[in-house]
Amino acid sequence: MKHYELLVFDWDGTLMDSAGEIVSAMQQAIQVTGLPERTPEQMRQLIGLGLDDVLARLFPELDTQRVRAKLEAYRARYGMQRSTAVLFPPVMDALETLRDTGYVMAVATGKSRRGLNAAMRDTGTRDFFAFTRCADESIPKPAPAMLEDILLRSATMPEQALMIGDTEYDIAMARAAGVDALGVGCGVHDTARLRRAGALDVLDTVEALPAWLACEARPA
Repeated sequence: MKHYELLVFDWDGTLMDSAGEIVSAMQQAIQVTGLPERTPEQMRQLIGLGLDDVLARLFPELDTQRVRAKLEAYRARYGMQRSTAVLFPPVMDALETLRDTGYVMAVATGKSRRGLNAAMRDTGTRDFFAFTRCADESIPKPAPAMLEDILLRSATMPEQALMIGDTEYDIAMARAAGVDALGVGCGVHDTARLRRAGALDVLDTVEALPAWLACEARPA
């Protein structure tokens, strides 16, 4: 029997190759609004956190709510650019295999609901996921709220769930919820950082997940 019943995925950097696009959008917003310049690597390392956490860490010398108001005014004026990010190449095949094996799948992401809905629509992945939670619907990562809500809605015990993500924030969220976590090395944080955060293992990409789960399901 499968050790896990529910698989919960992060989105950016785990399923979608979007880190570069996110950093570029952040750079543009910072430049237009006159905020202090930050390096791409500084911004990249914060992908996955909620917006207030990102702003507090990027601009500790500024008032977070004022910075947020500037960015919201920028978004209201210029709108959201249509994303051109795509899924990592092996993702679709892996999702099909996992669905056919009988796993229930979900997403817990730092994206907004609007952003996730658009990404799922553009990639044709909505039907793979029974449950989704976004940062603007809950307390964002690394707090466990999104994951705990998915566990409640899916009637799943923590020990029956597995979180898959590319950042230490995903791992920390899972650990706080009592859920096992796997890292993937294709995104933002490196393998050593994911292991230090408490990941059971770190896979190169989601492509390796079906085989990893098959090994977990074998009797000892």
